[in-house]
Amino acid sequence: MNVRRSAAVLAAAVAVFGSAAAPAAFADDAKPSPSAALPSGLYGKTDPKFDGVFRQSYALLAQDTEGVKPAAKAVDWLTGQQCASGGFAAYRADSTEPCNSKTAVDSNSTAAAVQALAALGGQDTTVKKSVDWLKSVQNQDGGWGYNPGLPSDANSTGIVVGALVAAGRNPADVKSQDGKSAYDALPKLAMDCGKDGGAFGLADMKSGKLAPNADATAAGVLGSLGKGLVVSAPKKSEDAAPKCAKPDTATQAASNGVGYLLDTLGRTDDHLMSSMPGSTDQPDFGNTADSVLALAAAGQKERAGKSAEWLAKNSADWAKQSGPAAYSQLIFAAHAAGMDARDFGGADLVKQLNATGPAPETSSKSPSDSDADEKDDDGGVSVWWIVGVGMVAGIGIGFLYSGNRKKQQP
Repeated sequence: MNVRRSAAVLAAAVAVFGSAAAPAAFADDAKPSPSAALPSGLYGKTDPKFDGVFRQSYALLAQDTEGVKPAAKAVDWLTGQQCASGGFAAYRADSTEPCNSKTAVDSNSTAAAVQALAALGGQDTTVKKSVDWLKSVQNQDGGWGYNPGLPSDANSTGIVVGALVAAGRNPADVKSQDGKSAYDALPKLAMDCGKDGGAFGLADMKSGKLAPNADATAAGVLGSLGKGLVVSAPKKSEDAAPKCAKPDTATQAASNGVGYLLDTLGRTDDHLMSSMPGSTDQPDFGNTADSVLALAAAGQKERAGKSAEWLAKNSADWAKQSGPAAYSQLIFAAHAAGMDARDFGGADLVKQLNATGPAPETSSKSPSDSDADEKDDDGGVSVWWIVGVGMVAGIGIGFLYSGNRKKQQP
């Protein structure tokens, strides 16, 4: 989820490096060299190494949510990224080469692809293979880590729950060999009331100790409520903030997480903040968008609407810089808040998203023709936690990954 997001908070990068500055090391690598040719079916113009499948999945799902039929070659590019096992890696430059034990298939890319392809329809075989792969790498506690063999985390488990629901599976029935489901794992990733406020936590890689995290909380709430990225706007609002209690069930863990988000957003003018070492706090657009989904899923219509309104007024520059995943996140947030994604603070998010990749087969006419016509060539790696996890997978988890190769089925 906005891992990146951005998907966000840099879950894995923060865990390994202890700061959100980790992705800066990749800033110079974010844009491909002038000679690098990106696939014509891919959304975004930046290096897809860490988020190609993720941003493509977000883009296709956001288009479908707004009644847009994506270009066939965009869908074909995504399905072509699938390994024979059913899993997806963040990006495979040469999809004609078979996946092997070194192919870093991951739960997040796979779950995002499932949500997109299930929504588009006509991809039953591809979706089933991916769901079967996700089931095969489920941890004994019932949850999922980013890569097979890694400990369960709220972000990964949450997005996999969304994939299972999209594919018509009841997450409660998808159980590990120990008989545990995601609804058993998620409460274990939630924190107590008091100073931690009932948030879902992000674990430190060395100590395993959880620390409150807004991105993990938004993902944990969605997963605990059995929701995916497309959340319908609630018809009425839950007026009172939920009371925090021991998170001994997924339902209670979700309620606690909602309370944490409400409190955190209430202290920062309806949006989340992130900080980079050596700099002042900055608005966190991606995680704010994710929080809108979580609040809407929990029936907090008024509070979700306030944060969505803040995004409508302030997110234009961020979205333009970050690209397709960011536009998609805003479309999901607008949908969850009952707002018009084609007139979001004066911006036509659908038109802007469409402009970052191949022209869709069908698209409703936008309410206005503005400078949204201008092609947005900076389809950035907008889901920062995915970038962070990619960094970890690339430099910090090699020994863990190789030690669990038997669990991967390339």
